[in-house]
Amino acid sequence: MANDSKPLILITNDDGITAPGIGNLVDAVRDLGQVVVVAPDKPQSGMGHAITIGEPLRLKKSDIFGDVEAWECSGTPADCVKLARDKILHRKADLCLSGINHGANHSINIIYSGTMSAAMEAAIEGIPSAGLSLLDFRHEADFSLAKEVARTVAQRMLANPMPEHTLLNVNIPKLPKELYRGIKICRQAYAWWKEEFDHRTDPRGKDYYWMTGKFINMDEHPDTDVQALEEGYSSVVPVKIDFTDYEMKKVLEAGWR
Repeated sequence: MANDSKPLILITNDDGITAPGIGNLVDAVRDLGQVVVVAPDKPQSGMGHAITIGEPLRLKKSDIFGDVEAWECSGTPADCVKLARDKILHRKADLCLSGINHGANHSINIIYSGTMSAAMEAAIEGIPSAGLSLLDFRHEADFSLAKEVARTVAQRMLANPMPEHTLLNVNIPKLPKELYRGIKICRQAYAWWKEEFDHRTDPRGKDYYWMTGKFINMDEHPDTDVQALEEGYSSVVPVKIDFTDYEMKKVLEAGWR
């Protein structure tokens, strides 16, 4: 039943609707408004901002979160947000939360992250959004601290109305609560993945490859998300959807005449 007197909160993720992270996120904010979940029916990590255009999308109602309305979607994280906006929500959501992701999405990881792409899609749609990630890839990860951070972020975003295209990248360290130092507003660190591909041969003699890699941080300044997480803080990075390099734009305007 629609209740326009409460904030409408859309929740999604990229790990799939059965992942522990999204269940913990729902529990963290279910009393802050009317929560609607639309999430992939299977893991979609690393999908980035992919959308489905060559096959039909399917939605199926789920009771996985009890009295919270939930739908599982056959598509990508971005598909989930698009379908939610067009076919499920009775009005524009007041807030979109994506996660809680199993694993980091700090620095360059935002480019590859389905978690952040879902939040970005909502921000494009004019919904203030946040992607939330815990620096623990394990299925059995302890989400107790992450739940507290998610609730705090949601409360602050609802209490202080954000511009409609607001997008926050929130990462939570893997720490016991007694060592946690709070939330720090940061910028994205300059870092990249040095990737390698492990060459193997299957039982039929055909080649295949497993991607491996090492995260290389090229940015040692104290105001970055990587540094904040290493110091025991949760990092919050405001993200712009505009990818324009304005300095290079000036160079080209001056030199390409």
